[in-house]
Amino acid sequence: MPAHEHSSGDKAPHRAFLATAAGPVLIGFLAIAAFFLVTEHSAHLFGILPWLLLAACPLMHLFMHHGHGGHEGHRYRDASDDRRSEA
Repeated sequence: MPAHEHSSGDKAPHRAFLATAAGPVLIGFLAIAAFFLVTEHSAHLFGILPWLLLAACPLMHLFMHHGHGGHEGHRYRDASDDRRSEA
């Protein structure tokens, strides 16, 4: 199997997207669009914030219990403590 080679050959050098003329234009367009989305739809965004807070509570409960083993974490910890005391 031949080795994989990267040769410059006849290919043009690769330039980063921001170094092209389209990069700054796209960044400017996205910034303007984000500004108008926030200013024109702020009433909708602020209206949904209480509901997002209520939705965050069960989601945090669900995902944070995963971090410490859930409600059954104490049973497994007690079993490992018993094995240490026997050794």
